[in-house]
Formats: sequence, C-alpha cells, structure tokens
Amino acid sequence: MDKSPEKPTLAVALIVKNEDKHLRACLETVAGWVDEIVILDSGSTDATESIAREFTDKFYVNTNWPGFGKQRQQAQSYIQSDYVLWLDADERVTSELRESILSGISGSPFIGRVNRLSAFMGGWIRHSGWQPDWVDRLYPTRLARYNDAMVHEKVENFSALSVKKLNGLLHHYTYDSVRQYLDKSAMYADLWADQRFLNGKKVSLLSALSHSAACFLKMYVMKQGFRDGRRGFLLAVLSANSTFSKYADLWVRNIRKNDEAKGSGNQE
Repeated sequence: MDKSPEKPTLAVALIVKNEDKHLRACLETVAGWVDEIVILDSGSTDATESIAREFTDKFYVNTNWPGFGKQRQQAQSYIQSDYVLWLDADERVTSELRESILSGISGSPFIGRVNRLSAFMGGWIRHSGWQPDWVDRLYPTRLARYNDAMVHEKVENFSALSVKKLNGLLHHYTYDSVRQYLDKSAMYADLWADQRFLNGKKVSLLSALSHSAACFLKMYVMKQGFRDGRRGFLLAVLSANSTFSKYADLWVRNIRKNDEAKGSGNQE
C-alpha cells in the first residue's frame, strides 16, 4: 500500500523592533496550528524578546540593519518548514484565513495572496485605495523569497509558481495616533530617499508638489476615500504629506550633492 504524502510544514516569520504593544496578540492568532515561529529582531529595547520567547525559541537578532528585503531574507534562512507565512506584529490572522492557508498548502506549490483589512485611528478603512489590499505573504520556503529592496520589498517568484488568492482577511492594526503615523512615514521616506539617491534618481520641488497633490486626489476622490468619512480625509492628507516629504528629502540630498561638488571644484 502506497504511503500518503506528508502534509507540508508551515512556519510563521516576522521581522520586528519594539513591538511589545502588538506582538502577543499577533502570535496568539497563529500559535497551535503552525509548526514553527521564526522572529528576527533588529534591536528592541522593550519587552519584545520576552514576549516572543513565550511562543518560540527561534528568536534571533540582527542590529546591522540591511533594509527590509535583506532582513527578511536573513530571517528566512532560519526557517526549516516547507512553507512560510509572513506577518507583521500589528497583524492578526482570522479563522477563515487560517483554514484557507491550511487547506491551500496541501496542494501544489503556490504563492498565497492575502487580503489585508486595515484599521486607521480606531476604524476600518474600506476605501481610499486600502481595500482590497492584496499582498503576497505565503510561499514555499525554497521556491521564493523577498527581493533586496530597502523598503516596500516584494516577493520574488523566481520559480514561476501560480499565485492564488486566499479566503479570509488579515486584520491590520495600523496607526492609532498622528504622531505614530508621522514617525513611521518619516522612517519609510528616509529609506525611500536613500534607495533612490543611491540609484541616481533626481527630482524637483515641483514634482514633489505634483506627486503630493496626485496622491490626495487618487485616495480621496478616485479611490473614494470620502466614503471613509473623517478618517478617510485625514488619511488622504497625511499620505499626501508623506509623499511630498519623501520627494523633498530626495531633492535636498541632490542639492547638497551638487553644492558639495561645486565646492570641491572651487578648491581646485
């Protein structure tokens, strides 16, 4: 009698820093039905590590920050399971999504695309370009990985796997204060400008303004952010501000580079 194939094993992986506010609630939604939890920390100074170790002994630290993509690659190197489900600490796996994941990995290898529903300032955002929000989060560990991008990293499907949309929602608890939004968006803007400056990209202040205005119009009008009420308006304004800031940051870097070059030329 032929043996039935073994069910593929499943890991959950996170990269974290100072996530003691969210981490326990996140891990409680996966504990008990995944085979492995791998967490790579980039230098937490709060209770993140102690909370993580309640759920796993696979807790690692890398404080030499290489960017989001490469940090995820390093975390993946510690995974032994056949599949990996990537989560952020402020996300929660719903029961419907859990069942869709477990049934899906029993079939042919694939990349699982998840619909993420995000909360903003205490309420769900169902328009504004935030919903649906399909993100690739599940894949065979040896057949895919994240790219090298410092920010806004994406899954590389180098094995030409089929991509399937999973049932159920991934709940995402984003910003609950304007300060939190500004701090996090400033970090992303800095990384965005870093990457483009290294690639030689140049922008003008006019392009910063035009991209900012386009961001607001797209979110609030085209993507019907007005249907999200006051939260939708605030989100569109803050997103436009973030867009302007990252382009302005890149512009300033190039201006300084030009000024330094002129200064060097004058000294010769």
